[in-house]
Amino acid sequence: MYGSCTSPEHVLDLIRSRGIQIVDLRFTDLPGTWQHASLPASQLSLADFERGIGFDGSSIRGFQAIEESDMLLVPDPTTAFIDPFAAVPTLVMICNVVDPETRQPYARDPRYVAQKAERYLRDLGIADTSFWGPEIEFFIFDHVSYEVLPYRMGFAIDSREGYWNSGRNDGTPNLGYTIRPKEGYFPAPPHDTFQDIRSEAALLLEQIGVPVEMHHHEVATAGQGEIDMRRDTLTAMADKVMIYKYVIKNVARKHGCTATFMPKPLFGDNGNGMHTHQSLWRDGTNLFYAACHYAELSELALSYIAGLLTHVDALLALTSPTTNSYKRLVPHYEAPVNVAFSKRNRSACVRIPMYATGPENAAAKRIEFRPPDPSCNPYLAFAAMLMAGLDGIQRRLDASRFGPLDVNTYQLPPEQAAQVKSVPGSLGAALEALERDHDWLLEGNVFTRDLLETWVSYKREKELREVEVRPHPYEFYLYFDI
Repeated sequence: MYGSCTSPEHVLDLIRSRGIQIVDLRFTDLPGTWQHASLPASQLSLADFERGIGFDGSSIRGFQAIEESDMLLVPDPTTAFIDPFAAVPTLVMICNVVDPETRQPYARDPRYVAQKAERYLRDLGIADTSFWGPEIEFFIFDHVSYEVLPYRMGFAIDSREGYWNSGRNDGTPNLGYTIRPKEGYFPAPPHDTFQDIRSEAALLLEQIGVPVEMHHHEVATAGQGEIDMRRDTLTAMADKVMIYKYVIKNVARKHGCTATFMPKPLFGDNGNGMHTHQSLWRDGTNLFYAACHYAELSELALSYIAGLLTHVDALLALTSPTTNSYKRLVPHYEAPVNVAFSKRNRSACVRIPMYATGPENAAAKRIEFRPPDPSCNPYLAFAAMLMAGLDGIQRRLDASRFGPLDVNTYQLPPEQAAQVKSVPGSLGAALEALERDHDWLLEGNVFTRDLLETWVSYKREKELREVEVRPHPYEFYLYFDI
């Protein structure tokens, strides 16, 4: 369904033929959450695809000031799909945001940034297409509660699979099939109790028009899972990430559960990553493949890797953009904290998958950037990764200073480990790096200074500072009896 409509007329025909009663307009705020507004299908006209539909931009996080609040949503007909969760027949379209006075695309619209990044790639002449394949991890919990009050704060999580429930004896049967920490990768039912929920979500994604390659339980206890989507171009894949999160959350809710993409909800076990596979193509040829080179990588691919790793500190402010992200980016939880590249090595920031090799598998050659997590805004994160890689290609940056490092970087002798740079240890450090190192994002006007300044200000004021000023429960454990 997604991608099957080619024009506004096609959308209107679909509305009539499928008895659609509501049209739901979706767009993404700056932090990366879907927003929406709905109208009766009878009110949607061909003119709306040109003139747009008004909304209050000052009420959206990271958008307009109150004195310039009027904005427009312009539906993209190619994104239309039928909402599988709505009781009333509903057609969803993803929108671009437009300024009503200038009629220009809105510079802080994340989707517009992604579209500009794709245009910049073509304008450079290096490639005509980039392909993206994020591996998005999530938890399905049976219970989550939290509160943040001046006199009381904390959270509680429960899961039928959580190892802490192995000794539960509350009068209901305890069947004992819990999952030990870091042993959740690929166990069959009855250990994997969320098989049907993931299967239902995967089939709904396919029904919507998001092809799925596979799904499975992930490493952590307590219901961690992953559903892998087939690769797509940059903006389309960012659209699909938003659809993916919508589907997972709503399928979980249907089954009386809750899903989260928070990077590190559980202490002492693996967190949720978004390892992102990427490659550049021109005229149907994969530019990252070269036979008889290290990991069959071309010089262009190595320069792309060098760009990612050269700018990694600043890049993480957009790809790992929450305070919680840096509770995931710690050693020994398969977290890629070491700024290096390597084939088959999950302890490095950049991994080169080697599942399929040789010229007959040239189309499969890609690199995997592992630090991102699903708390990011996918439009901004994918655009930023592309811009970093392109900067590496344009400046012919040398990847040799980052590897290859074909060893477990967590187990290096101290003298060698000291020579391997680590990713930033906090959101604050990443934001400072972005302030120092961002000219490469401004090329082609893909990102603007206004957007980056708004991003840094929002993250500091609304997230970083609010977390820093509050007492942490562990501080009571450490200090209450002083």
